[in-house]
Amino acid sequence: MSYEDILDMQGYAKFFIVLFVFIVFYAYAYSIYKRDKKGERDFEKYSELVLDDDITSKPLESREVKEKKDKEN
Repeated sequence: MSYEDILDMQGYAKFFIVLFVFIVFYAYAYSIYKRDKKGERDFEKYSELVLDDDITSKPLESREVKEKKDKEN
């Protein structure tokens, strides 16, 4: 294998890695956009965390606490 062949393989590998990262990023961005439009989650309130991140501020969402059930056999 010559040096030029290795450089060609590196170029193709970098291209496909960048293409993969590009596709994953835009799929994630589209899923966020779709969930926001459907009303499943309001991402605007998460942006308020930058301004209101005090320890005494109220939580954005309430969490349901699931109790762990210990099985006794």
